Amino acid sequence: MVSEMNKEQYNGFNDLYYLPETDSTNSWAKANLDRFGPVGAVYTTNQTAGRGRLGRSWTNAAGQALYYTVVLRTPLAQPSTLPLFASLAVADVLKERYGVDCQIKWPNDLLLNGKKIAGILCEGLPEQNTILCGIGINLAQPQSCFDAAELPHASSLALQGADVNLESDPGWLARTLTDFGFDRDLYAFERLGFEACRERYRERCINLGRHVHYDGGEGTAADVDAEGRLVVQDDSGISRVFTGEVSVRGIYGAL
Repeated sequence: MVSEMNKEQYNGFNDLYYLPETDSTNSWAKANLDRFGPVGAVYTTNQTAGRGRLGRSWTNAAGQALYYTVVLRTPLAQPSTLPLFASLAVADVLKERYGVDCQIKWPNDLLLNGKKIAGILCEGLPEQNTILCGIGINLAQPQSCFDAAELPHASSLALQGADVNLESDPGWLARTLTDFGFDRDLYAFERLGFEACRERYRERCINLGRHVHYDGGEGTAADVDAEGRLVVQDDSGISRVFTGEVSVRGIYGAL
């Protein structure tokens, strides 16, 4: 059975749906695109068949995490940089709710005290002029959950000292992300692209000034350019990285 929360019920600006359980919020959104206007979202705390970035396996934490997909059916000047914008939107909402200052590991991993607490995966549907942005936020999983999943560099907000309320927080986070993070804050980004939030992103980007390894090379991360690419300086010059895995010295155990 699907329980739905519409905009009349929560007095918000956009359509928002709550699912007690689903295989994947991204999959549900794709199958129900006709329910959404320019901005809308669906969320659950029990996602049984999600997927991670770069094909990584998925570990469900029923009732202890937020699984959320925002549906954007509005033209974006620079859709390729949406994952970077999304990481800022999530960081801002977590700051408002819990008072925490997350850092971002390029392009869109959110870290708290050096541990990953949120991940983001965007998916384009060009035939429908739609982009889905799936977000997983670790709210209150115990350490045993990450140990069992062999995720030594992940953690939850509760483990990092945040005062998490599993009854009220998932709904609050979903509503605030939908009506502010991906609505009000989207106005400048949809017209100007990454440049609209580049300085704020740079302030949170933990890569900058550190030694990094990427597919094909290594060097010092010097900047994030207007295209959202990580600018890496080495002895031979500058490289601009936009895809693939980037490891950062001192983060996730990288040397």
